[in-house]
Amino acid sequence: MGLKKTLILGYDAVSSLGTELETQWQRAAAGESGVGPLTRFALSDDFPVRVAGEVPEIDSGPYPFLQPREMAHWTSPIFRYALLVVHRALQRSGIEITPDIAPRVAVTFSSAVGGLDAVLQADRLMVSQGKLPHPFTNPNSCINMVGGKVSIMSKATGPICSTITACATGVTSLIMGEMLLQRNMADVVIGGAVDFPLVEPIVAGFVTMNGAYRPKEGQPGEPPEKTSRPFSVNRRGFVVSEGAGCVILTTDEFAKAHGLKSNIELAGWSMTSDASHFVAPNLATVQRCIEESITNAGLKAKDVNAVNAHATSTKVGDKVEADALRNIFGKHIPPVSANKSQMGHAMGASSAIETILAMEGMHKETLLPTINYLPDQDIEIDCVAEGARKLKQEFVLKNAFGFGGCNSCILLRRTG
Repeated sequence: MGLKKTLILGYDAVSSLGTELETQWQRAAAGESGVGPLTRFALSDDFPVRVAGEVPEIDSGPYPFLQPREMAHWTSPIFRYALLVVHRALQRSGIEITPDIAPRVAVTFSSAVGGLDAVLQADRLMVSQGKLPHPFTNPNSCINMVGGKVSIMSKATGPICSTITACATGVTSLIMGEMLLQRNMADVVIGGAVDFPLVEPIVAGFVTMNGAYRPKEGQPGEPPEKTSRPFSVNRRGFVVSEGAGCVILTTDEFAKAHGLKSNIELAGWSMTSDASHFVAPNLATVQRCIEESITNAGLKAKDVNAVNAHATSTKVGDKVEADALRNIFGKHIPPVSANKSQMGHAMGASSAIETILAMEGMHKETLLPTINYLPDQDIEIDCVAEGARKLKQEFVLKNAFGFGGCNSCILLRRTG
């Protein structure tokens, strides 16, 4: 069976940079940061994290599925933001999911963290007031429920699965969708991810495992917008953030038959497992994932025009990614953008949002900057530190790596 081309029809995102895609792009291109003070819960004097990437609040607007009555029981923010980006991505795609195509529309939209905030709230009420959980507590916390709600809203009745690979979840959802298209199990896929992990024990847990940013002991806090600094010599961990991103995939056959336009192709991909440490990345398997995604697209390393990095701002993670790029590209590493420098780390949603920003950059022939950068002599890369850069890009590599050694990389191609 010959391979079909997998096309990107539409996408949408929310992040700490804003809730409208064009606003997010303009802020990112201007070198701004979405990181600010952490306000999602009351902070004690000794709570170690004071900064976060928070998504601005949205109202129900003209959307029936976001009206208070519809959302009354869906208290976790993952649902309203997921439904919003999926609805807008479908609008941009030009697809109307009618009863005749609904059985061929798959959902791989997922979440790495899910609605754990609902469980925490229920537990606190049980302890403090002896109240039993609300009947929607478990549905809110069930990780695959976000895909279920997407299916209900969109009326898609094709295959549905939750592709959870920690921080790589967004990209993995696109890879799983591509598999369904190639196996002729679907004609359209609703992919992407959502995460709103600014929940007190989750944020604190990232600190105790030395992942989340905090200032050096005994030193004053830094301005929030300066705290996320991938590849920088003074990087001190990731800034925990929120966000959602949806990408609509289809085949070239379906697009042609329905008069749908696309000029971005998912040209290649790979997934590997580190089979090593539970959080520290393994250079050999990270490198193999990147190499295989390039080969899977029928390319050589020299064909890649730019890299959208995973780059969380951790000491070990950034170094391994940079070493893998050096080993693959030698002295000719393409320019590397690290979007988390501007929006923080939205867990599984990050790679979906970053894929969307990469595609916007391909359309606009612009590379987004890596802000807050101070050179590290052990990391020799061009990370577009001077500000947004004009560059025509035919092929862009997107890297995503997650806890548990889950590596997912895709190769995007601009076709027009």
